[in-house]
Amino acid sequence: MKHSRGLLALIIILAIIIFDQATKLYVKTHFYLGESVDVTSWFKILFIENNGMAFGMEIGSKVFLTLIRLIVSFIGIYYIWKIKNHPKLKLGFLISLSLIIAGAMGNNIDGIFYGTIFNDPQAPEIASFMPESGGYAPLFYGKVVDMLYFPLFSFNWPDWMPFVGGENFIFFQPVFNIADAAISVGIILVILFYSSQINVLTEKEDEEEV
Repeated sequence: MKHSRGLLALIIILAIIIFDQATKLYVKTHFYLGESVDVTSWFKILFIENNGMAFGMEIGSKVFLTLIRLIVSFIGIYYIWKIKNHPKLKLGFLISLSLIIAGAMGNNIDGIFYGTIFNDPQAPEIASFMPESGGYAPLFYGKVVDMLYFPLFSFNWPDWMPFVGGENFIFFQPVFNIADAAISVGIILVILFYSSQINVLTEKEDEEEV
């Protein structure tokens, strides 16, 4: 049972990374930048790229964001390794951490390698994998691929509303990927159900000292 928890965490991390990269590689090599395909009226595949964090946010420099994700990944893996056999560890907390780590690692692959293994043609041309002319950016300067878009509903704000009157509002506007979704789900689960589990590592270390 103890060893199976560590194995479960590994399986979750690897499965999400593989699924995330498979969808990104497919979109990158089959869609041109900005291309959109309607799956349903409320779900679209929309190929965009960004330099930032989850859901297209951009905070700080590209290398800084990549390093932050690397640090988060390594800290998370170390944390799971330390607490995986703790008797008070809840399985849901382990799964949540695995989701966050997998998401961070998935987006880091884009940021570190995609600039060197893909070119960046103008639409409607599609990117080539390992082009002879080389990639579009140096190592650590690749862009993160996003494609999941859920415009669930939209409406126009009343004209009398300050700042946004008359403008069209779409919910949900951000375009994201599997890695973003894994990070978000993991964080939400921790906040809602497992915030008290964060001190498990401290308890483990205290027991070892005694």
